[in-house]
Formats: sequence, structure tokens, C-alpha cells
Amino acid sequence: MSRSHLFRPRVIALAALVPVYTASAQSYPSQPPAPAPIKPASLPPFQEATLSNGVRVVLVESHRNPTVAFRLVAAAGDAYDPANKTGTATMLASLLTKGAGKRSAEQIAKEIESAGGGIAAGSDDDFLSVSGSVLSNAAPLAFEILGDVIARPTLDSKEIELARTQALSGLQISAADPSYLANKYFRAALYGAHPYGGTSTAATIRAISRADLQQFHRTRVRPRGALLVVAGDITLAQLTRDAEKAFSGWVGGTGAPVAFPAPPTRAKTEILLVHRPGSVQSNVLVGNLAIGPADSARFAAAIATSILGGGTDARLFTILREQKSWTYGAYARITRPRGMGRFEANAEVRTEVTDSAMVEMLAQLRRITVEAIPREEFELKRGAMVGSFPLTIETPQELAERVATVKLYGLPANYLQTYRTRMAAVTIAQATAAARRVIRPQQALVVIVGDGSKLYDKLAKVAPVKIVNADGDVMQPSDLTPKTMMVAFDASQLKASRDSFVVFVQGNAAGQSVISVEQATAGWTLKENTSIMNGMMAQQSTLQIDAALSPTSLQQGMSMQGQQLKTDVSFAGGRAKGSAQTMTQQGPKSVTIDTELPKGTIAADAITAALPLFRWVDKASFTVNVFEAGKGTVEPIKLTVVGSESVTVPAGTFDSWKIEQTGGESSSVFYVDKQSKRLVRIAPVGQPIELRLAK
Repeated sequence: MSRSHLFRPRVIALAALVPVYTASAQSYPSQPPAPAPIKPASLPPFQEATLSNGVRVVLVESHRNPTVAFRLVAAAGDAYDPANKTGTATMLASLLTKGAGKRSAEQIAKEIESAGGGIAAGSDDDFLSVSGSVLSNAAPLAFEILGDVIARPTLDSKEIELARTQALSGLQISAADPSYLANKYFRAALYGAHPYGGTSTAATIRAISRADLQQFHRTRVRPRGALLVVAGDITLAQLTRDAEKAFSGWVGGTGAPVAFPAPPTRAKTEILLVHRPGSVQSNVLVGNLAIGPADSARFAAAIATSILGGGTDARLFTILREQKSWTYGAYARITRPRGMGRFEANAEVRTEVTDSAMVEMLAQLRRITVEAIPREEFELKRGAMVGSFPLTIETPQELAERVATVKLYGLPANYLQTYRTRMAAVTIAQATAAARRVIRPQQALVVIVGDGSKLYDKLAKVAPVKIVNADGDVMQPSDLTPKTMMVAFDASQLKASRDSFVVFVQGNAAGQSVISVEQATAGWTLKENTSIMNGMMAQQSTLQIDAALSPTSLQQGMSMQGQQLKTDVSFAGGRAKGSAQTMTQQGPKSVTIDTELPKGTIAADAITAALPLFRWVDKASFTVNVFEAGKGTVEPIKLTVVGSESVTVPAGTFDSWKIEQTGGESSSVFYVDKQSKRLVRIAPVGQPIELRLAK
């Protein structure tokens, strides 16, 4: 008998046991199953101890993975920066891992990375923190390095100057970022004299000395009052043993309490317009002072804010982007530092619809405070927030950060465990009531960064408008249009010259620049030829000017990062016409130029030739209209003598005027020899580059 005959009866027999279903007999549930009850998060118990020097220790012990994460926090955040030295806490944090104890920056990085981890430090409004993680068998090494970093930083002078250069460079880059400007002026206007409103400037960064950093560390980074949170594969006995050894010699009480001034109150909607000439879009930031981190309304407020602007499915996004096509995105959030928090909503919109977008944002803020939220919209957002919470405490690093927040901000001990159940218990009525407490459009501060000449008249119809420029100087509506200026220099003193400069990058010679002034038939020709790092970056400019230094033509070529950029502008009849290319973080950007030039305007490329023509004396200050080809705009710049300085460059030593340029596309410090009026040194602010006269 074949194998098939033996197998067939068995198949038939089995088939006979299988019940037969017909389509009519099938039945499907008409309703989804009821959701299971929300359960509290299951976390290991928090074990707590206090070290002999006063450091509070919290351990979340878990042996699921062979890793240990740590976060050490001290009340030494940006709010405690010394007067006129904003940026001290941030600079100190950046230096903690750049040499500590007997280890250099390279040794710290090498040893912690060889242990399968990393370490970093930072500061926020309230706290300075050091965080990291390692494989658990390297925990003793990690705490040894942590102890050196937090208690025994080297604060090497070279590292300080590098950190200063990086901070100044960051400020220079940020000054061209409209979102940075919006946040800077929003915080300043919202918090007033309270330190939450402060931001560092080039002046405050330059003012910070090594002694200031040492003093700040000595008085604010103290063990008593500090918090160490550890999560992962370690016992409390091992943790306290390693930490006691690591923190040996780190002693002292808590930092002295500081009384902060109260933020200002606002009785009505007010608009602060930050004038950014030539901007094709506006950054809109709307908000008000809100609640602190431990406020009982925090869960309900979080849901209401998320419905308003918590993502691509939120109201602001769907209305301003999907329905109106005014923006790429619009969002809202609550920020809750230890003191007074804030609510804010933001969008970046086209210049021509700025007023409409602002009015719509205020309308949506009002709507969520007065209308009951539709149940489906409410439950979808609440469910998403409840469901996503476990993803925020998955890793030991995330858990250590969350536990530290609970302890530092005085939240209930079971905050993390009960987060989902408390969020799930919020009702529509509670969310609406919380929105009324947190979101106050009738008292909102509105900060708009954009071209004031195109925005002011429309915005003034909505609410009172105050105008400032990017440097914070108060402006009048009439200042939005550049005016004819008196010539501040004697153009008849211009003469032919040719100066060679050595280009230094981070203190090392890296290129050369030749700047020349040549007599021409109808005026002068100004030329610049710069090459840095063997031509990796190069620029050639030819600017034609008349006898009064007014521009007649500009041709410029630049090679940067393999990109070729060109500028070609002609000047006639009081206008500049042409095109320019500039490099941005997104790549080359082209600008079409058709700009009115008020009488007395000079090109930005003529500043170096004009500097010797001013009558420089102590504290002298001059304002000049300058055409910025990169933006195709005319902006006033201010040249101010800020002191005298003996300057040594390859060409010799010169007793010079130190002249600071503010305003315009970038800021610089120039040094002009008092005797010969020659320009001997050029130092762009916030950039690790200088030009020093060679011959």
C-alpha cells in the first residue's frame, strides 16, 4: 500500500472533527472591549541616605541591566550668576569635565568612555548638574571621576579662554537666529529684573574671570543641599561607600539664600516688536507667567496645553498650518522652573500674514479657556499622554533624571508611580479650569521678531507696540525707515594704501588678507583678498566708491566648504540692485537686492577704509548707515571708542584706540593706531578669528 493510502484516512478523520462555520453563523463584537484600569507605575523602591558631608543620596536599584546612571545636582544654576556676569554658571558647567583632580580633559573622556559610558555637565535656570552612566563594574571609577569633576575642577586658564571663545561664537551665531531673539526678549520682558529673564551678552561673558568661576564654585557648588540620584545595578551600601570616598574633602554648607525680585505684572495684551530688517518671515511668541512645578493644576494644565499646541494633531498646528497655510508649525508648552513658570505658544509665519497669525493664536488661546473641550478630542490627548509616560522612564538615565526632578521641585514622593493614574483622572471641567489659570490671552505678552517696517502699522491696530532693534535699543516707528545721516568722517582724507594682515584662528596663524585702497577715475577702488587654511576658505572683493565713499558697484566671490558664492550689486539713483549669496546652516542662500539707499550710506565692505577718517577721541561714538549685501538691507551701525590699548601685532606695537562696532550683520572690535590712523587689528566678536597687521 502506498504512503498516500495510509495517510488519507487519517486526514479525513481529522477533518471530520473540525466544526463547519457558515458566514451567517459568524459573530463579531459591535463595541471595542472596555479599557483595563490604569495601574500605577511599578518602580523599585527609592532608597535614601545622607552622606557625611551632607549630600542627599537617592538610589533606584535595579539589576536588570549591568549599568549605573547618576545625576548630581546643586543649586548653582543661571539664576545665581553674579551681577553683570550672566553666563557664569553655564561657563563653569562647561569647564567641569575639562580637567579635574589629577586628570586632564582628555583623560576624563578616555577613562569614562573605556568604562562603557560618558559624563557631561550643564546648567539651567535653577541648577547645575553632572550626569553620566557606566557599566556597573566600573561604578567606583565613575564616582571617583564624578567627585573630582564636581568638587575639584582644575579651571585651567587655557580651557577658560577656549570656553569664552566658544560662548562668544555661540552668541554671534545666535544673534542671527530669530527664534533665539524671540526667546531672549520674551523672557526679558516677562520676568523683568528676576534672573529668569537674564541672558548672557558679549560684555558679561568677557567680564567673567577665573577668580569669578572659582568663587562661584566655592560658594554655590556645596555638598550640603546637593542631590545625588543613582539608578541601576548597584546596592545602597556600595553606592554610599564609593560616594563617601569620591567626595572626600568636599565640605561646606548650602549656598547663601538669594531673594529674587518679583516678575512684573501685565494688565493687558502688549506687543514687543524686535526689528530685523529684511526678514521674510516673523517669529511670533505669545505667553504669560504661569504655575510652578508643584502646583495642583499641573496635570490638567498639561492636557489643556497639549490639546492647544502639543503636536501635529493639536489646534494651533492644524489651524495655522493645515487650514491657513501660514506656517510650517505652531506649538504651545508650559515651562516650570522652581520659581514662577511660564506658558508660551510659538509660530514662524510669513511676514505678510504676521498680524493675522497673531490674532488667530490669541483667539485659540481664548477659545480653550472658555469653551468645553469636545470629549473625543480630550480623551485622545489624555490617552496619548497616559500611554506615552512609561517611555520616558525606560532607561536608568531617564529614571535618574525624573527622580531628581521629583526631589528638587518638591513633588509628591509617589509622583512617578501615580503619574498615569492622576493624569487619567483629569476631567474636561478640570482641564478647562486649569487652562483659565494658566493661559491668559487678555494679559499676554507678544514678542514678534521680523521686519518692523512691514509689520508695525498692522500690529499697532491690535495692541500697543514697543519696538527694539536686535541689540535691545528702543526705537520709534519713524526709525524703522533708514534716514539720511550726516557724514561722520572726512572723505577727503582717504589716500591710497595697501595693508597685509596675518589671519589667526584660535590664536594660530592660518592665512593672510590684503586690503588695498587704489585711486580710480571717478573715486576709489577698495580690494580685499583673503585666504585661510590654504584656500579652504577664500574671499575676493572689489568695491567701487565715489569721492564721498558712496558705493557704485560691488563684486564679491567666496569659496567656503566647497561652495562657491557670488555677490554682484550695482548702485545708482539712490538704490542698490543685484544679487548676493550667503552661507547658512542649511547651505547657500540667494538674496535678490532692490534696496533704497538713504544719502550717506556706505557699504559694509568700506568700513575698514573709513575707520581712519573718523575723528577718534576718548569715548567718541558715531552712527553710520551701512548697506549689508548679505541681507540686501540698510542698517545703522554704531562705532564707539571703548578704551585705549597697546596692541602688539607682527608689524609692531601700537598705542591704539579700541573701537567697538555694534549693529549690522555682525559685530567687531577694531584697533586703530592713534598716530598713523592705520587699522592694526580686527577682531570679529564671538569668532575664533583675528586679523593682525603684518606690514
